[in-house]
Amino acid sequence: MASLWRYVLAGLGLAALLAGILAAVYLTAPQAPRLAGSEVARSKKTANGLFVASFEPERGVIRQGELQSWLLTLRTGAGTPVEGAAITISGGMPQHRHGLPTSPQATDYLGDGCYRIDGVKFTMSGLWQLHFAISAAAGSDTVVFNVLL
Repeated sequence: MASLWRYVLAGLGLAALLAGILAAVYLTAPQAPRLAGSEVARSKKTANGLFVASFEPERGVIRQGELQSWLLTLRTGAGTPVEGAAITISGGMPQHRHGLPTSPQATDYLGDGCYRIDGVKFTMSGLWQLHFAISAAAGSDTVVFNVLL
């Protein structure tokens, strides 16, 4: 009878150890972000309010693991298209603390304030951020877009 109790106690000890390990893994694992609709908006004012920027995938669908083109449309606060802007792009995954796997570039001006951004690639699901630094006749400003895969 005593040996049966040893097996029961050993089993309970093992179960408690496994529960502790699972709890530690769960509590230290990065959590999927929960963003409000405004935080994943595809159109917003730039940081200093000089421009209104809109950002969308050129083909309408976000594709993970593929190089793709996106469209950045810039307008003044009055709605006038922004032409001749110099745009630099950076970003990454803030929760994973790494940058973009590629170096996206503004490659074409398509007219009506719309710029093609080539070389965008999201290699995994999660929260990505794209930072745009914009210089145009109205001045310089920045905008950050969150992309949640």
